Amino acid sequence: MSRTTIITSMLVALLAVAGAVPANGQLSSTATKFVEVANGYRLASNITYLRAGGVDLKLDVYQPRGATEPAPTLLFIHGGGWTNGVKETSLMNFLPYLESGWAVVNVEYRMADDAHAPAAVEDCRCALRWIYRNAEQFNFDVDNIVVTGNSAGGHLSLTTGFLPASAGLDRQCPGDRRRAWTTGETSTAELKVAAIINWYGITDVYDLLHDTPGVSGNFTEAWLGSRADRDDVAKRVSPTTYVRRGLPPVLTIHGDADPIVPYKHATRLHETLDGAGVANELVTIAGGGHGGFSNDEMLRIFTAIEAFLDNHGIGQ
Repeated sequence: MSRTTIITSMLVALLAVAGAVPANGQLSSTATKFVEVANGYRLASNITYLRAGGVDLKLDVYQPRGATEPAPTLLFIHGGGWTNGVKETSLMNFLPYLESGWAVVNVEYRMADDAHAPAAVEDCRCALRWIYRNAEQFNFDVDNIVVTGNSAGGHLSLTTGFLPASAGLDRQCPGDRRRAWTTGETSTAELKVAAIINWYGITDVYDLLHDTPGVSGNFTEAWLGSRADRDDVAKRVSPTTYVRRGLPPVLTIHGDADPIVPYKHATRLHETLDGAGVANELVTIAGGGHGGFSNDEMLRIFTAIEAFLDNHGIGQ
């Protein structure tokens, strides 16, 4: 089954779950919303944004139909412990943004089997640069780019938004020389995002490697590999390494009973952000695990996200 077919099948499944065509032939309110969202977007799927290590890396663009102004843009990065997962299963995670008229760029990146760290970090940075390079074609508002993801995707959202070009993890990103001549945009130019929404992401890879046994430690070892400089690489790809004044606002959602990514990853990050004077908010889900939050908890979370974005003038 092709990836485009997977997306179509997911939409059909969502309509079915929502009771799309009940006995009376009328769409339910939930199904109606899904239809409205689906009809309101153009999907450009499996665009190659980078070729790295012999792998063509793809992304999907959901673009509002009929938009006359650049749209606020969400860069979504899926989770999976840097070892598994596909972008096509992420639709429900960014559906609220589609409902609000955002453009969404849903990106894949190299798994540990294809390339060890810092490959995934490099890929996601290149995806952000792709958004900048193609903003005019797809009507992206580069002043309103929000990066988000869950678990490993939360970690990659933080590194995508935190890393300075001087970290040297953008050097493989393709660039358009003609744009570089006219705009100064190169793979060493600083690119900013408006905000980061981190869903229970890893913030200190070194800590996860050494102080978190079990599943998380295994994922981390698989991603870092057995290299001699593993500890140095772990620190190099840790968001906490790059906390400094001037970073974009950060919102984190984390359950305080998360058995995969310890809650301390959230609290330590936000203490460090406070110390650097970076605007931030931590939404703690009491008793919450590694995702799988209840409907009431999700309502609370998205209410907090909406308020957070409004408070920082994002997406307006």
